[in-house]
Amino acid sequence: MKLQEIKLSVLFLKEGNKFVAYSPALDISTCGKTFDKTKKRFEELVGIFFEELREKGTLEDVLLECGWRKVSKPRARWIPPFFIAQTDETFKIPCRV
Repeated sequence: MKLQEIKLSVLFLKEGNKFVAYSPALDISTCGKTFDKTKKRFEELVGIFFEELREKGTLEDVLLECGWRKVSKPRARWIPPFFIAQTDETFKIPCRV
C-alpha cells in the first residue's frame, strides 16, 4: 500500500495531572501522564486510526466528513483542513461558588 506523509495540527493540553493530545483534523484524542508519553500515544493512535479506516473501507467517507479534500493532480493525495487560528474568547457561564 502506498503511504502519504501528512502534517497535522495537534493541540496539547494539561488537564489536572494529565496531558491530552487532540487533532481537530481527525477529531481524535488521547492522554498520558507525561507530555512525551502523550505524544507517543498520539502517534500510535494515528496509525491505528488510519489502519482501522482502511480495513473497514471507510477511509474516504470519514476523511471527507472531517473536512479533508481529495486531490488528484499533480498526484493523488489527501489534504487535511487548515488550522487557521486559536483565540481566547470571553463568555459568561452559570457558576455557583
